[in-house]
Amino acid sequence: MDLELTPADLAFRDEVRAFLAETLTPDLQRAGQRATSVFTDPRHSLPWQRILHARGWAAPSWPRAYGGPGWSEVQRYIFAAECAKAGAPNLAPMGLRMVGPAIMGFGTVEQKAQLLPRILSGEDYWCQGYSEPGAGSDLAALQLRAESDGDDYVLNGSKIWTTHAQFANRMFCLVRTRFEGKPQQGITFLLLDMTSPGITVKPIVTLAGEHEVNQVFFDNVRVPKAGRLGGENQGWTVAKYLLEFERGGGAAPGLQVALGRTGALAEAEDLDDPAWRRRLAEAEIAVQAIDISERRVLSALASGANPGSAASMLKINGSEAMQRIDELAVDAAGAYAAVDQPDARGPDANVPAVGPEHSLTVMARYLNDRAASIYGGSNEIQRDIIARLVLGL
Repeated sequence: MDLELTPADLAFRDEVRAFLAETLTPDLQRAGQRATSVFTDPRHSLPWQRILHARGWAAPSWPRAYGGPGWSEVQRYIFAAECAKAGAPNLAPMGLRMVGPAIMGFGTVEQKAQLLPRILSGEDYWCQGYSEPGAGSDLAALQLRAESDGDDYVLNGSKIWTTHAQFANRMFCLVRTRFEGKPQQGITFLLLDMTSPGITVKPIVTLAGEHEVNQVFFDNVRVPKAGRLGGENQGWTVAKYLLEFERGGGAAPGLQVALGRTGALAEAEDLDDPAWRRRLAEAEIAVQAIDISERRVLSALASGANPGSAASMLKINGSEAMQRIDELAVDAAGAYAAVDQPDARGPDANVPAVGPEHSLTVMARYLNDRAASIYGGSNEIQRDIIARLVLGL
C-alpha cells in the first residue's frame, strides 16, 4: 500500500494549483468561503461549473467516454483537496456526483445522450426526491404513489427535505408502483421535469434561517415512462447504487480547511484557553486519522480492491469531526457567534457585519452541519451497516 504522491501526481497537483490561481476569481472565492453548507447558491456554483466544464474538469469522477477527464482516484483526491484549499465554491452534487453516474449505469442510450451533456454544462439543475414525511432513514417506507396510465405514470404524494428544489428544473425521484410484497420490491426510479403541472414547491427554513430545503407536493403529476431509470419496481437497486456515490469519501480536505479557519479565528480572538486548545488538538488528530483512512481507500481502489464498509466508516467520522470543529468555532467566536445576520453573510451582501468578519458564518455553519450526521444515510444506519458487514451481527 503506497500512500505517498508520485512525481506524476505532484506535477498534476501543480497543474491544478496554476489553473485555480488563474481562473478562481475573487467573487467566486468569496462565495466559497462564505458558504455555510455543502451546497452553494447556483448563482455562484454554476458560473464556476461552466469554467471547469470548459477545461473538461466539471465531473472529476466521470470517464472520458461521457465527457469526464478520466482521472484516477488519486487525481480526484488531489483536485478536491486543492479546490478546498483555494476556497472554490462547491458544485451541486445531485447531477454530477449522484444521478449522472446512475444514468451511466442504468440509463438507455437515449437517456445518456440527452441528459449527461446537460448535467455537465449545468443546463439541467437536479434535486433529489427520496425522503418523505414518513420515510427518512427508513427509505423503503416511501408512499409517493405512481399509477400507470398509458405511456405515463401519475404521481400523488410528497417529498421532503428536498435540497435546492426551488432552483431545480429536474428531479430524480423514488416512487411506489406496487404496494404488495416486500417494500423494496415495489419502488421505481423516475427522472422528471420540475415544471410539470401539479408540482408545488414549498420552502422549509432551516435552523440557520436559510431556505435550502423544501417540501415538494405532487398532485396528479404526469411523468412519461420514458423517464424511468431501470425497470419498473427495480428502483431500489438504482437507489442503492446512487447512494454509494453520495456516501463516498473525500471529507479530509474540507475538514482540514475548517480546522485552519477555526485556528485562525482563535488567533484573531486572542484565545488562550488550554482546555480549548486540547479539544482543537483532538479534532486535528481525528482529521488526520480520516485523511489516512481516505488515502488507504484510494490505494485499495487504485489496485482494484473493494473498500467494503469504509464508505460508512468515513461518513460517520467525517460528519462527526465537522460537528466537533463547528463547536470549537462557536466557542472561539464567543458572543459574536450568537448574532443572527443572514443579510450580512451572503457573498453578495452589502450590509455591514456586526462584529469581526471571521465570526460571520460560524453559527450558520454549526446549525447547518447538525444535519450532516442524518443526510446521506444517518450515522445510526451506517453503524448498523458496519455491524452487519464487519462484525457479522
